[in-house]
Amino acid sequence: MFQDTKAFSGFAVDDPGAAKTFYGDVLGLDVETNEMGFLTLRLGSGAEVLAYPKPDHVPATFTILNFPVDDVEAAVDALTAKGVVFLRYDSTDEKGIQRGYGPDIAWFTDPAGNVLSVLSA
Repeated sequence: MFQDTKAFSGFAVDDPGAAKTFYGDVLGLDVETNEMGFLTLRLGSGAEVLAYPKPDHVPATFTILNFPVDDVEAAVDALTAKGVVFLRYDSTDEKGIQRGYGPDIAWFTDPAGNVLSVLSA
């Protein structure tokens, strides 16, 4: 039944304008706003993710979007240079990268507090 559908994921944000700037200018994604104020984030793989405004938004307590990269440390350095702050946990190093527990991974948040990651491809 669903083998041929173009499924997509979605998540809430509290400020679509700030989200559009972050996902477009900081992360470099192609972002479009539709007539209802919803954002479509176009990923390099051809996939799309919907970000929709929700005034009483509460950020998820889990990672909502993962970005596989060839070099996590280089991605962290590039995003840090653009003002992204990486989350620190007991298992992360001074850059916020967790190493040695599966793929290298580093977590950060969007302006709405949603958790994202870059991880080894």
